[in-house]
Amino acid sequence: MEMKEIKAAERTRNITYAVRDVLLIANEVAKTGKKMLYLNIGDPNIYDFVTPRAMIEASYKAMLENKNGYGPSSGVESARDAIARESERKGIKNIRDIFVTTGASEAIDICLTSLVNQGENILTPTPGYPLYTAIQSKLQMEENPYYLDENNGWQPDVEDIKSKINDKTKAIVLINPNNPTGSNSSKETLLKIIDLALEHNLVIFADEIYDKLLMDGETHVSLASLNPEVPVITFGGLSKNYLAPGFRMGWGVISGNEAVLKDYIEAINKILRSRLSANHPIQYSIPVALDGDQSHLDVAMKKLTKRRDLTVEMLNAVPGITCETPRGAFYAFPKLEIKNSDNHFVAELIKETGVVVVPGSGFGQVPGTKHFRVVFLPNEQILEKAYRSIGDFFVKYIEKYEK
Repeated sequence: MEMKEIKAAERTRNITYAVRDVLLIANEVAKTGKKMLYLNIGDPNIYDFVTPRAMIEASYKAMLENKNGYGPSSGVESARDAIARESERKGIKNIRDIFVTTGASEAIDICLTSLVNQGENILTPTPGYPLYTAIQSKLQMEENPYYLDENNGWQPDVEDIKSKINDKTKAIVLINPNNPTGSNSSKETLLKIIDLALEHNLVIFADEIYDKLLMDGETHVSLASLNPEVPVITFGGLSKNYLAPGFRMGWGVISGNEAVLKDYIEAINKILRSRLSANHPIQYSIPVALDGDQSHLDVAMKKLTKRRDLTVEMLNAVPGITCETPRGAFYAFPKLEIKNSDNHFVAELIKETGVVVVPGSGFGQVPGTKHFRVVFLPNEQILEKAYRSIGDFFVKYIEKYEK
């Protein structure tokens, strides 16, 4: 008997992840022998950034001590205690629960799954990290994007958030510092978002995975530190601040009014228990990271600041490209003055130059605008070569496709 094609679940139809999807084009170009310059993935370890040795040694020691079985569902006690201390340093009070996950991505997935029913929605930043919209599609939620204001340093547009809250809205997502724009939200903006959450009985997902990667003397304000009553889940991890994305260590810190959060916290823990545990021995690197030597951050930020400055200078020198100055993380989100889509521009850029960036549409953007995201983790020599190629290509692109 001949078998029929096995159909995928409908919930997967709209799942995209632009950061890696763009590699489908890049891989085909690479097969032709063209030299590739990858500015698409925010992995510091591909470049000249190294995970602090003490974190590696702590994980290795745990393995040698045979801590290789399952761990507690919420995470080992020493890791959770270290996360609590770090949260207190950030000013977060009224902590109700802390849990360790396989990267911050799993924490986000679990918290969304525990909160939002089919047909309901969360307010997601646009531009924003595409994981949120991927999970949104999987859970068959309604889309409800809010915009960041490019003319105001990519700050969240609070009036836009307010106008889009409806009776199906369950949460507001804030990525701060933001991926892909590198913006750092002001205290004033955060307080206004808190007011909206309290007024409309919403949870705030405060994604603060880049909170130590700030430039120009900027400081980070943890949203949950500004109000002990508002229900907030603060996401963090080792991937970015501690240069260890392959460790897959993330966490969530739940804070706010206990009575309001009780049922939701139990739902989160049901899922935590059902998936057993995050990677057990690697969790012993968390206290070493959070409580230990932080000198790697000074080294990293000196490199990133220099590379950020080069990025902004060279891209703004190209007529038809404008780039707001990132204040944190290691991304820039330049604007394109073109008639075609940014998907078309990026595809042609990769084919012609081998420079791999990500189209802005993969992160969301104000309708009618076109952008692309660059990762400025590579050294200055690589970045200079890539940006010269982008500038030269842009002139050719306008002549070929826009006249």
